[in-house]
Amino acid sequence: MKLSEYLFAILLVFSAAFSTTLHAQDKTQPLLGSMSVENMADGEIKKIDRENKKMTIKHGELKNLDMPGMTMVFQIRDTALLEAFKTGDKVKFVAEKLDGAFVVTGMQLAK
Repeated sequence: MKLSEYLFAILLVFSAAFSTTLHAQDKTQPLLGSMSVENMADGEIKKIDRENKKMTIKHGELKNLDMPGMTMVFQIRDTALLEAFKTGDKVKFVAEKLDGAFVVTGMQLAK
């Protein structure tokens, strides 16, 4: 293998790794769990409580929970969400009732 082919192969490997890293940090992509389109709701983050791992979200209808739009507090299990989003962000998210609590299981920035 020529030196130029070797360097090109190394460049491809690093490019793929860098692209994967950027994609993983892109807030328009789901950060948690599977986000089926029929269970996604529109929302706006009103408050983030990092200490208690909670977010207050003003949301539209949550069809999978048979719940109308309102503002409510959700538990956040993956602390990455607490750091990735900020108050005022418009989001699409999925919430589920787990162990008696309403928990956000997926979130991305709204487009």
